[in-house]
Amino acid sequence: MNSWVNMAIEKIESDYQRSADTHLIKLDIPQLTGIDIYLKDESTHPTGSLKHRLARSLFLYGLCNGWIKEGTTIIESSSGSTAVSESYFARLLGLPFIAVMPNTTAKKKIQQIEFYGGCCHFVNHSSEIYAASEQLASQLDGHYMDQFTYAERATDWRGNNNIANSIFEQMALEPHPIPSWIVMSPGTGGTSATIGRYIRYQRLDTQLCVADPEHSVFYDYYTTGDKTLTSAHGSKIEGIGRPRVEPSFIPGVIDNMEKIPDAASIATMRWLEKLIGRKAGPSTGTNLYGVLKIAVKMQASHQQGSIVTLLCDSGERYLDSYYDPSWVQENIGSLSKYEAQLTQFSLTGRLN
Repeated sequence: MNSWVNMAIEKIESDYQRSADTHLIKLDIPQLTGIDIYLKDESTHPTGSLKHRLARSLFLYGLCNGWIKEGTTIIESSSGSTAVSESYFARLLGLPFIAVMPNTTAKKKIQQIEFYGGCCHFVNHSSEIYAASEQLASQLDGHYMDQFTYAERATDWRGNNNIANSIFEQMALEPHPIPSWIVMSPGTGGTSATIGRYIRYQRLDTQLCVADPEHSVFYDYYTTGDKTLTSAHGSKIEGIGRPRVEPSFIPGVIDNMEKIPDAASIATMRWLEKLIGRKAGPSTGTNLYGVLKIAVKMQASHQQGSIVTLLCDSGERYLDSYYDPSWVQENIGSLSKYEAQLTQFSLTGRLN
């Protein structure tokens, strides 16, 4: 291994040592009896999202495989958060970085990529990011990170301070320390693969539910087993859902999937703000609506336990989109059905 690669790995490891773990937030929901809900707040990473973990792992994976060398241009296909995090690590190592993303990506994410010295290459549809990334890597003799292929294998799923390991350690002193459920929405599928594998490896009783947004093929693949499925429409919940079955999505580690309407995701995202006094991103709304569906079923069958999900990123990135009523009306539609559901839940603990 050459001296530059040694130096690069040391810089990434040193950066990790300077970072504290993310918080586990317990929600105050008195309508639920004996059922506790927690949010693992991934927005507190240095680059503001869950994807900070993935970016670190992908860089280490590329370095140790000999794919990333001094001066290598890094290319990634991303709807934003992974690219923000990878641009951070590229700057840390002094490497050029190009993010290939749909032209509908939130402006705040674009600004953050550029803040860390990265460049953005835009395509018209999310299905075009793969070929464009491969072409740029070929033209520039660079390295295409390909998070959608390598996310499930770049992270040590058996432990070693991964997100699953962290969740169970932080739950140790809670009333129900072994969660009944962990709920996760899929972008690459890498995080759900890590959590599901960890649960099985540690022989835990926790079940994994994956909450998929509209216009994503993951749910349909899970129910049909058809890997050839594609969607003509990209997901409107930025950062999650895919128009094709990604290699990192591993259905065998999942116990249940839920298809979450986009309007429910946005309504729940806004409902959460009233609960914790902070804005979260839309994928957190997808996660939490999936949690509430499980909690209501548990309560109806007189079960007790805990449910853990992720606060994936901050809502500050989406002030000009998901927090803009005009944008929501034009792109998502009316939220009134799900706002009424959540109001009822707040009063009765039911979602009808």
